[in-house]
Amino acid sequence: MPKPSTYPTLFNEALQLNISKLKGWDYLEQSKRGVINWSSNGSPIGSISIRSRITDDQKNIELDYKFRDEPRKYKIQLVSVPSNLGKGSVWYFLCPETGKRCRKLYSIGGYFLHRSAFRGCMYISQTKSKKWREMEILFGSYFDKEGYIEQLYSKHFKKFYNGKPTKRYLKLLKKIDEADRHSVRDIEKLMLS
Repeated sequence: MPKPSTYPTLFNEALQLNISKLKGWDYLEQSKRGVINWSSNGSPIGSISIRSRITDDQKNIELDYKFRDEPRKYKIQLVSVPSNLGKGSVWYFLCPETGKRCRKLYSIGGYFLHRSAFRGCMYISQTKSKKWREMEILFGSYFDKEGYIEQLYSKHFKKFYNGKPTKRYLKLLKKIDEADRHSVRDIEKLMLS
């Protein structure tokens, strides 16, 4: 008798708060209020009001939103650590549940928490079969070729700096070349084996 399927909750599909995006939106430079909206395929799936308080003695964000018609309002502490490069500092959330420092918080049970606060949750890559992961290692560049070409011709992509090709440009060219070497026949052979 086969094992019953479990259908785990996926971190990739959960609402996420990312410290890098908050920094980009200037929430970490000064005290600020705003609204964060999430959408999927162009349709809105969630929004929260956010207020950051950045002073010498207080560093936190306050979230205010509704989860299943139940109002939620709580604070999440922020921590800044000097960068190992000696320039500036690196910001982290301090998870209200686990107390761990993290750069991303997920909302699965209605609260934004560190991933270790949830049981039975996985990333999409963890749900793939062993055969699929082997194919991804061997032929991942073939499947991702279109994305590499899009990156190569994106609006502000720098191919050269000071007359020399950039590392990112060379890396993308290598991946596109690798994808060209894999033929459809090779992929079909692997799938049939």
